[in-house]
Amino acid sequence: MTSSSPSSARAAEPSKPTSPPFPWVGLIALAAGTFLSVTGEMIPTGLLPEMSTSLGVTESQIGLLVSVFAFTVVLSSTALIHLTRRVPRHALLVAVIVVLGVSTGLGALAPNYELLVATRVLGGLAHGVFWAVVGAYAGHLVPKEQLARAVSVTIAGGTLAFVLGVPLSTALGHALGWRLAFGVLAAAMLLGALVVWWKLPPVGREESHAAASGATGRDPSIVPVAIVCIAVGVIMAGHYAFYTYIAPFLIGEVGVPAGQLSILLLVYGVAGAIGLILTGSVFARRATTGLFVALTVSAAMVSVLALSAGWLPGALVAFFLWGTAFGMLPPLMQTRLLHAASPRIRDTANAFYTTAFNTGIGGGSALGALLLAEIGLGVLPWVYVCLAVVATSLLAADVLRTRRRESV
Repeated sequence: MTSSSPSSARAAEPSKPTSPPFPWVGLIALAAGTFLSVTGEMIPTGLLPEMSTSLGVTESQIGLLVSVFAFTVVLSSTALIHLTRRVPRHALLVAVIVVLGVSTGLGALAPNYELLVATRVLGGLAHGVFWAVVGAYAGHLVPKEQLARAVSVTIAGGTLAFVLGVPLSTALGHALGWRLAFGVLAAAMLLGALVVWWKLPPVGREESHAAASGATGRDPSIVPVAIVCIAVGVIMAGHYAFYTYIAPFLIGEVGVPAGQLSILLLVYGVAGAIGLILTGSVFARRATTGLFVALTVSAAMVSVLALSAGWLPGALVAFFLWGTAFGMLPPLMQTRLLHAASPRIRDTANAFYTTAFNTGIGGGSALGALLLAEIGLGVLPWVYVCLAVVATSLLAADVLRTRRRESV
């Protein structure tokens, strides 16, 4: 009887496949594009007073620039993705970031409000294509087991836009004028396009739309997907009805000095980043619980913020906790969608989710503009609270329905 040596036994064992190195450089390039795109979308929110005075229009009209941007995304992204389906994804991403830079630069030069609106439409066209491509692009760069991590890195650029992009743009606009802030962002976008072209590895064209369109029969996950999409549209509408006009609210209602506004927006962004970290750690395995915690805390803190007008310390604490809770919502809502959608319709579900998200942004800022003009700033936080209750109720009903079905 012979015995094999440990080394020969190890040699006989089949080697386990190893995962390729995580493509940090490419994903950080995608995150940089996400950072610039979100900053470009939200830059008017911190500069409402300056832009309103400069262009001779109301703050409500400046707030509508966010609505114009978002509704352009909603109305154009599906058609543009279809028209560009044969364009290599690498070239398409670089091109849309260049268009974002050009539109922002033209915005800096716009002599009147009407032409500024036109530049926001151009930016919204590019923004919609960017967001339709960027998530799938991250998936092309990694194997399936690394997908969640890759998408998280990419989306982190959007969080960083609230932490740094919008506050820095606001500070620059307050110090040197909103046109220079737009111009600096435009230059950063063109530089970002160069970085993406240089550092992002090319991939094949996305075929998921064809695969999704080939699916036949009614998928049982359509109803929960629809509920998640409606809920995200509702909560985003509430958020942007209030947050779009957060600058005049903090200055006029809370009593924050105008020169400290950029610092507060930075604090809000940092709070959102803390919320993102909590999502990936404390609530990583308890996503549904985390979602309801985030919805409840955000509604409660906005209520406190509304009631703390004139009491600066309480308002600032509520503002920070609101930012933390809201930072948890987008990733947890996305997780809820992925749990709800069957693999067969996951791509289609994500497309509808993006549409609902941007519909909420545009509808919310438009609703806020109407209420601001007709009633005043004080009503906006209560609109947030009411719509947060509606979204929470929809999701709670869906969770109960799902548990009843699973118990049968």
